[in-house]
Amino acid sequence: MPANLPPGLPIVPDGAGDTSGFEMSEADFEAAVSDALDQLPSEVARAMDNVAVFIDDDYVPQPGEDPDTVLLGLYEGVPLTERDFWWDAGSLPDRITIYRKPILGICSSREDVVEEVAVTVIHEIAHHFGIDDQRLHELGWD
Repeated sequence: MPANLPPGLPIVPDGAGDTSGFEMSEADFEAAVSDALDQLPSEVARAMDNVAVFIDDDYVPQPGEDPDTVLLGLYEGVPLTERDFWWDAGSLPDRITIYRKPILGICSSREDVVEEVAVTVIHEIAHHFGIDDQRLHELGWD
C-alpha cells in the first residue's frame, strides 16, 4: 500500500486490473451489494451505528495520492472503537463506498462479482468496527 494512504484501504493486487473483467448492469451490481448487506448476521447489522453505504463507479485519487491507486471499497469515518462521548454531537454518518468498475474489472463471472462484493462489504464494515487490515489478513479476509 502506498505510504501516503491511510491504513484500511483495500487495493487491487498488482496485475489484477489487467483482465477484461465482467459486464454487469448498475442495477445488478447494486443488488449484489444489497444482498451482501442482507446476509450480514443480525447482531452485526444491529451493532452498526450511523453508517451509510454507497456505490460509486471508481475511486478518484486525492491530491498527493498515487494517481494509479485502485480501490475496491473505502471506509471513511470514526470506527466504533474510537468514538467517545463527544462523537454523537452532530456527527455525520460514517461512509462506506463500494467501487463498481474495479470489482467488475477483476472478476470473470457473476459468481466472482457476488463473492468479491461480499468480501469487500465485509472488509469495509470491519473497519467500521475498528478491525484493521492486519487483523483482517489474520482472519483471511483480504
